[in-house]
Order: sequence, then structure tokens, then C-alpha cells
Amino acid sequence: MSYFDSVSLAPADPILSLTEAFKADANPDKINLSVGVFVDDNGVTPVLDTVKEAETRLLTNSKTKSYLPITGSPEYARLTQNLCFGSELAKQLRDQTVSLQTPGGTGALRVAADFIAKNLDTKTVWLSNPTWANHGGIFGSAGLQTESYTYFDNASLSLDYAAFIDAISKIPAGDVVVLHGCCHNPTGADLEPEQWEEVAKIAASKGWIPLVDFAYQGFGIDIDTDAAAARIIAKSGLPVFVCQSFSKNLGLYQDRVGALHVVTGDSAATEKVASQLKVSVRTNYSNPPAHGGGIVTTILSDETLTAKWHQEVAAMRGRIAGVRQQFVDALKAAGVSRDFSFLIKQKGMFSFTGLTKEQAMELREKHAIYIVNSGRINVAGITSANLERLVASLKSIIG
Repeated sequence: MSYFDSVSLAPADPILSLTEAFKADANPDKINLSVGVFVDDNGVTPVLDTVKEAETRLLTNSKTKSYLPITGSPEYARLTQNLCFGSELAKQLRDQTVSLQTPGGTGALRVAADFIAKNLDTKTVWLSNPTWANHGGIFGSAGLQTESYTYFDNASLSLDYAAFIDAISKIPAGDVVVLHGCCHNPTGADLEPEQWEEVAKIAASKGWIPLVDFAYQGFGIDIDTDAAAARIIAKSGLPVFVCQSFSKNLGLYQDRVGALHVVTGDSAATEKVASQLKVSVRTNYSNPPAHGGGIVTTILSDETLTAKWHQEVAAMRGRIAGVRQQFVDALKAAGVSRDFSFLIKQKGMFSFTGLTKEQAMELREKHAIYIVNSGRINVAGITSANLERLVASLKSIIG
């Protein structure tokens, strides 16, 4: 008898398991469009020049490896608040905002989930349909129930704004609603700033609590425009959770760098919220890792490095937009029967292609092209070297 006889085999992660299968595939022409990692046209995830400079400074000036506070570096909190909300609004909200340095955006989401489950009356979190595959697991593991609201029209492969507004208008007061700040994962279909204004009004009138998952700032339109959701909701006076990630826009995937900002809307509540968030962190990972946060702090505290980083983000964003156009043009030139022009309107690394589960499986099994069963692709994984084969494979399946 084994002590672990009662342990069952967990289902494979729907995205990360594809990466494992991709690595095991012996086909030299294999293509990975599943995992959400930016790559350049050579298929490499680059280390940004600003990151290299920041790491050099950290190495030169580092004097200790002692623990950070439970909430992380206060300077990191201030700088990431400024980036998220804009410096003027961040300053206005300073005494109403609690910020934590977290292990990635996922860590921020989990801390938020634990706090919600233990401290708020609600036990229900609403997710867009569709949403990031890990959202349900994160909130469910914290003991919360998850429901879904309408977001995407599978027929037109675009945002179904009317149905979305109707759905969030029916969410009960006190519940938490997860909103994608920009570059919606997995659809790439985003709201316009004026639409976020309407969302904020609905949240205020209905009494539900927004949680903005903000993982792709700068990958949509630009650093400031992409922050519209967080800024409009926070400026409206509503309480809001914002889960920020620096995996994509700073390329700090393996360093796990994120932040959780909780705008309480009530300075009297801030101290109590902060105390409970500290408990959530202490009983989870105790305090955050320092290195990645030090990189972010170094870049955002130096005007020259910040300006250069903005240029690097613009270059990554430009590559993604260029790939979308090239992909659509190549599909059209190859005579693929379906119109894929909707891809150009979508933002960020991800797109819903409208491909079925069966077609996704055929791409993997017959062509060594790895995409998620939902039909989501990471367009950043398309390069000059694999575009022609990708298009030919899609033509063979679609016609």
C-alpha cells in the first residue's frame, strides 16, 4: 500500500501541456502558437536592453539579499501605481490604495482571490466567456464560485458589446467581475475608452466590484491608452482590484514580477484591507522575490531608461501588428476560403481564429503546428520562417 493511493492523476494544463508536447515533437519544422510568450522574428524571446542595463546596475549596487517587506518595496509600489493609474490619479488615490509586489500577475490574482474569499461577503466571481484558462482554477482554488458573462460573438469573431453590457447589467451587487484591461486573452477583442466609461457606470449603479486583470499594458495601442480600464474605473470612485504583470511588456517571464493594487475608495478602509492582504501573502509565499521588482524599479525610476523601454514596447507591439497584417495577406494570397481580416482588428498577442477543436488537433497531429483546442493562437509565434508553412497547412484544412 502506498501513502499516495488516494491521489488521482490531475488533468494536464490545457496550454502548458501543449508546450511539453511541442518540445517532445521531433519534427524540425514544428511551430508553437500556443503558449503566451512574445518572440522576435527569429523565434527568440529577447532580453530587453533596458532590462540588461537595470540588471547591471543592480549587480553593481546590490548590498544585501535580505527579505523584502511582506508587501514588497514601497518604491516599487509607488512606481507601478503611477504606471497603472497615471501619476496624477495615482497621487490622488495614494491614501486609498494598497499595493503589493507579487510573484507575477498570477500571484496577484491568487492573493486577490484569497482576500475576496476570506474578507468579502460575496463568494461569486464572474469571468468573461471565454477567458484565460487559468482564471477559473485560481478563483476556484481559493474557494470561490465562478460564473460567466457574455463577451464574444463566435459568429463574427468580435466583441459582442450589446450582449456584454446586458450581461454585466444583471450581475448581483457585491459580486466580483473580472475584466481584461487590454489585449483580451484569448480573443484579442477589446473595449474602447468610452465603452469602459459605460462599464464603470454600470458597476457603480449595480454595486458589483471590478477586478481588472492587466497583463499586457503597451501591447494594445500604447502604454497610456491601454490603461483606460484601470484609470476610468479608479477615477470613478469605485473600489477596484488591479492585477498587473510585467512578464510581457518587460519580458520578465521567468522572474515572476507583478503587482496587486486595491483601490478601496475609502481611506478609512485602507489600513484594514492592507492588514488582511498581508495575512494572505504571509500564509502563501511570505514575501515577494526581489530581483525582478528591482529591475522594474530601476527602469521606472530613471527617465532615460523609461523612455527607452517605451520604445522597446512599441517595437514589440509593432511586430505583433505587422505579423497580423502579413498573416491575413498571406492567407488571402494563398486563396484560403475564409476571410481572416478580423485578425487585424484584434489587439495583443492572442486571437481567436474560429478554428474548431478538430481542426486544432489536425494541425498538431498532421502538421506539428501547436495551437490551443479553443482555436486561440499566439500571433507573436508567427515568423518569416514559418509563415508560409503555416498558411499552407491552414489551406489544406480549411480549403
